Amino acid sequence: MHTEVRATAARPPSTTAGPPAFARRPLLLVAAAFAVVHLVAGAFGGYWIDEVYMLAAGRYHPDWGYVDQPPLAPLLAGAMGWLAPGSMIVLRLPAVLISAGGVLLAGSLAREFGGDRRSQVLAGLGFATGLWTSLVAHWITPYTLEAPLWMLLCLLMVRWCRQHAEGRADDRLLLGLGGVIGVTMQVKVHVAVLCAALLLCLLVFGPRDLLRRPMFWGCIGIALVIAAPTLIWQAAHGWPQLAMSEVVQAETPILSGGRSGAALSMVLYMGVLGVPLCLYGVARMLTAAEFRPYRFIAAAALAQYAFYIATSGRPYYVVGMYGVLLAAGAVAFQRRREARAAAGRRGAAWLAWPAGALAVLAAGAVVVMSSMLATAFGVPADRALAGEVATAYRQLPAQQREHTAVVGESYILAAMLDAHTHEYGLPPAHSAHRGYGYFGTPDDGARDVLFVGEDPEPWRPHFAAVRRIDGGGTPLWLLTDRLEPWPQLWEQVRSLK
Repeated sequence: MHTEVRATAARPPSTTAGPPAFARRPLLLVAAAFAVVHLVAGAFGGYWIDEVYMLAAGRYHPDWGYVDQPPLAPLLAGAMGWLAPGSMIVLRLPAVLISAGGVLLAGSLAREFGGDRRSQVLAGLGFATGLWTSLVAHWITPYTLEAPLWMLLCLLMVRWCRQHAEGRADDRLLLGLGGVIGVTMQVKVHVAVLCAALLLCLLVFGPRDLLRRPMFWGCIGIALVIAAPTLIWQAAHGWPQLAMSEVVQAETPILSGGRSGAALSMVLYMGVLGVPLCLYGVARMLTAAEFRPYRFIAAAALAQYAFYIATSGRPYYVVGMYGVLLAAGAVAFQRRREARAAAGRRGAAWLAWPAGALAVLAAGAVVVMSSMLATAFGVPADRALAGEVATAYRQLPAQQREHTAVVGESYILAAMLDAHTHEYGLPPAHSAHRGYGYFGTPDDGARDVLFVGEDPEPWRPHFAAVRRIDGGGTPLWLLTDRLEPWPQLWEQVRSLK
């Protein structure tokens, strides 16, 4: 009897009666408002840099894998571009809907932790107003699709751990977990780091019983089968994704302000509500008995935070963990509220409304900023560039034009041109830069090159003559009389940097 009482007392109090009711209506309202805002924002401006690359890669170069990411985001963008050419709303619809689903997932995570309706809505609002989410939710890019998938992964893991603490775990959840991991591997490979961190922290904090479940190994098998296409592609091409990590490290000082800038950005990306929710959630998950079954998840989040700072990773690599952390934080604040009410003390509940309003305003400002970024650094000028290149291309003598390839100095310039290939009558663009360098060389019959970009010097030794031609805003160069076969030339000019 004494042993039975001790076992019951050790059980987390939030899991003994199962999760509370799901706050379906308010969470759907938050998700719907989120979707409307981002659909409207996505209807204006041009393509974001990474977005136009996804569109060009998926529509004109479909493959099982790419140098710099798995195939799912490019293929999805290509499919949307094929369904409704030129429609920004249709192109971005999947990204917006998947991101809006993150609101429901955040609320569901709070529910799994034992959160009431208020906590669920707070978690959903915390996700919706996250600054990184507000910036990218209407861009169809791998990092947009990744965060909700990580949240779904965490939801399945949290649900299994809750049921395990109750003594009734449904191991079929582990098979679903394997499916989510496999699909996420087809979006971004960083889920492998997440899985490694979760496994290591699971060994330290438990519940180690997970490793003894047959369906856990089924989970691994399912994940590997679904991820196989991109893994096989990477292996066949010499694992260029690993080489890309060196490029990312080299770019970190410029894009993120170095390790210190990345460390700060990882926190700021959480948003006005997300910062206190995530930080308090981590603290309570590591220390409170109620969250003991999920302690390894918080530890894995901190491990990834440290890992990506040490390796100069991008700040958004850990954004997928924010959903589970802020959900835990919302429930932890609920426990404080309940404890104060039980003691007859008044808290600072009045802060919730101004904090929520400030979070919404900050998120709205970032949504506006995202459209401005697409205008300043993205591709609203793609039509102007395509028009300039098309004009220069048509001015070439007809016989020469038939043997001239269009080459962009960077993958971005090539993708900008490919976005309007049919509209301006241009041939498919090529580039030796990053992913485009693996899309293939120009045809053997292409003796000359219309080069788009600032610096044709790496190409100069491979052509008899190089001269600049008038192209307007972006420098254009005509490289004539190729001196060696394309395969040999391509290997010398191809670069990931």
